[in-house]
Amino acid sequence: MTSAAGVPGQLWAISDLHVGYGENRALVERTHPESGDDWLLVAGDVAETVADIRWALGILADRFRRVVWVPGNHELWTHPRDQVALRGVARYEYLVGMCRELGVTTPEDPYPVWEGEGGPAVVAPLFLLYDYSFLPAGCATKDEGLEYAHGTGVVCNDEFLLHPDPHPSREAWCRARVAETGRRLAALPADLPTILVNHYPLDRHPTDVLWYPEFAMWCGTALTADWHRRFRVDTMVYGHLHIPRTTWHEGVRFEEVSVGYPREWRKRPGPPGRLRRILPSPSRREVTR
Repeated sequence: MTSAAGVPGQLWAISDLHVGYGENRALVERTHPESGDDWLLVAGDVAETVADIRWALGILADRFRRVVWVPGNHELWTHPRDQVALRGVARYEYLVGMCRELGVTTPEDPYPVWEGEGGPAVVAPLFLLYDYSFLPAGCATKDEGLEYAHGTGVVCNDEFLLHPDPHPSREAWCRARVAETGRRLAALPADLPTILVNHYPLDRHPTDVLWYPEFAMWCGTALTADWHRRFRVDTMVYGHLHIPRTTWHEGVRFEEVSVGYPREWRKRPGPPGRLRRILPSPSRREVTR
């Protein structure tokens, strides 16, 4: 896969654009591919309102050969500022329909195959949510975990804004998504590696560095802890934590690709909003420096 200018296409990733912030909106306006064949993986939390999500994904879809999106928790919020007041599954399906209008690939579409440098590899966008199984130390149940979190004052806004309708709970929605997605991944060709893209990490280890460990409850599910082995994963791409970094777990690269809020990225060295290259795979030295 090489552009007309002779520049090979590359597979890039980013997440947590949060374009409700003007400074982050400017970052999206400055985001361009390096070649006409570049793909971009967007691992959730583009914005809270449908209008902002459409604006950002529309710009990126016009610039990149393919944009692949997965929802974060913020896209699923039924926010009082949003003119679209849909909840739960209805909101997610509305966003999927909007993405299809823009030509953006979603978790409900056939998984595309990256045929460029570093390929072929199946790119699988996932929508899995969380089930409160990443509990704080000493807590045995969701209720105990939430009681502890309320005691520390660290409670995710999902508790007030992310509705699971028609599922009875967010964890029930998560388990249904995990079961359906697991079946799809198991049916993939056994000779192709995968790039799994999810808003949350598939394993708990990236949450070990959280300043507030109790926030891990809203960061994934233990049901996917072996997926990087089961499904031949080359790289697991995620966001949500606002801690952009590379980790290696059982030989598999986990890539956190978030931009985060301006107050966070202003403290980091280097220019904000840089895309992270997924394929062709950089060396370990490149991704860990």
